[in-house]
Amino acid sequence: MNVLLRRFRFVGLVVLGLVAVAGCRTASAPTEPPEAPAADATPQAISIGPIDLDLSRLLLQCTPLPYARVERVIGPAGGVLSVGPHVLTVPPGALDRPVAITAELPSDRVSSVRLSPHGLEFAPGRPARLSLSYAHCQGAGILLPKRIAYITESLDLIALLRSIDNPFQRRVSAELEHFSRYAVAW
Repeated sequence: MNVLLRRFRFVGLVVLGLVAVAGCRTASAPTEPPEAPAADATPQAISIGPIDLDLSRLLLQCTPLPYARVERVIGPAGGVLSVGPHVLTVPPGALDRPVAITAELPSDRVSSVRLSPHGLEFAPGRPARLSLSYAHCQGAGILLPKRIAYITESLDLIALLRSIDNPFQRRVSAELEHFSRYAVAW
């Protein structure tokens, strides 16, 4: 059993390493919102030697949840916003003024959330934290680590975020520098 677990972890680390190499991109300056990627800018398959990696398969396939939308004004004191099983936490000092924040839970085949206003950035060193549930996803119990992915509206992968996976609660969390759409990925 221990050997099997080590093999799963090794395979997971190799896949995540390949994805990290493929998903590297230059960060935008902290004073300007990130640019929206061009429709064809995200590669959906890469080849590394004899290995073909379909990036669209990195998003966990899930049972669709009912659509939900929550809006709340969060200001310099910070706050928490929950939509379905997902939670956004904005720490004190992350925003310099009150902002109407919207979280949408699309009824989709992936576990994702759309946060707006799109491109909203937080004070340096004060990122928001997003926690996504994957309890309703196929393969949720597999011990390969899950990550939060920055995605387009057509579910194309833009980047994988540095994430913390809690397989016991079937939740993964990551710090956000800006608002966009995020989903659970392998």
